[in-house]
Amino acid sequence: MSLSPFSALPGEPLPGDVRIARSVMTVPVKSPVGKSPEQVATAIVYCEANFGAIDGKTANGLVRHSEKYEILAVIDSKKAGIDAGVVLGEEPNGIPICHDLADAIAHAGGISDYFIYGMAPASGMLSSHERGLVLEAIDLGMNVVNGLHEFLSDDPVFAAASTAKDVEILDIRKPRAKKDLRLFSGRISDVTCPRIAVLGTDCAIGKRTTATILTRALSDHGLKAVMVGTGQTGLIQGARYGIALDAVPSQFCSGELEATIVEAFENENPDVIIIEGQGALSHPAYSTSSFILRGSCPNAVVLQHAPERTHRCDFRQMPMPLPATEINLIQTFSDTKVIGLTINHENMTDAEIDTAITLYECELGIPATDALSRSPERLVEMVLEAFPELDERVIACVQ
Repeated sequence: MSLSPFSALPGEPLPGDVRIARSVMTVPVKSPVGKSPEQVATAIVYCEANFGAIDGKTANGLVRHSEKYEILAVIDSKKAGIDAGVVLGEEPNGIPICHDLADAIAHAGGISDYFIYGMAPASGMLSSHERGLVLEAIDLGMNVVNGLHEFLSDDPVFAAASTAKDVEILDIRKPRAKKDLRLFSGRISDVTCPRIAVLGTDCAIGKRTTATILTRALSDHGLKAVMVGTGQTGLIQGARYGIALDAVPSQFCSGELEATIVEAFENENPDVIIIEGQGALSHPAYSTSSFILRGSCPNAVVLQHAPERTHRCDFRQMPMPLPATEINLIQTFSDTKVIGLTINHENMTDAEIDTAITLYECELGIPATDALSRSPERLVEMVLEAFPELDERVIACVQ
């Protein structure tokens, strides 16, 4: 069976039936007029020429999983007329891909509550055309959700426009004031439940997806599992605990993540905490992986790898590392242990996935699976084998 590249985590897409228990958005959201805070707000997602691709990972994730927004349409003129689920290699989901904002509004049957910028370009900035489009959405009365490094609420033009139309701009990556940022304190040692980080061998390889599926699978087995997000997409989707780590000044990254994990532990009293990874420890373009390891001090790591990816995303001159070398680097850098390997099956057939799983298990001596195309039970087994005390709690729950 040949698998669609769009179903193979190119931008960390998320299956439609996956939900994180107790997941609500951490960023304060203005309730649209006429809606109570409990009602799901509607949204149109902008993802021009990138839906289903790596830079469209925010839109990809929102289409398949959103606790906060009902996605009414996606804007991508290159794929206009196609169902969003089909583009992502799944069954039709009834979310149309539209040519432009006017087309999206027509399909939605009216103005949505939110306009979400659904891409994650390397520049982290709006183009001149996109600035005009966002201003158009504001003029129509739509609140704006922005996951870029460019903070629109600080721009005088956008600030004036949003004030005039009484709408809100949510800059998801905007960190707290510097006076409120937290340094690493060592309080991570007070977190007594297992902390498992989901890291990878590259960016946009499926770490958030695997972390979400793992969290849900553990919850389904009666364990109280809490996921801590570390990127803008997870926060927009509705992660209750998290921080856009790549927007925090480096001096405070470890401390901000540590404090977030401590908050999750103290508020939720979980059996296990899952931490979403970013980039790759071996990748020179991403320092966030090192801060995740330092700030969370994970007891264990699950590593995500794409066997058919020959080079790093956006860096054709950089060959992909082998899982064994990344594992060695992680375990040398941090006092932790890699307990399992998960596969991003882009450009792989079903038979090739089976072969890769078998070979990696033999080579690495740890469990391996594909979180999307294989049963989540294998993910649970990885964790229970590493933390038998959790197995006892699962048994107690079943009894």
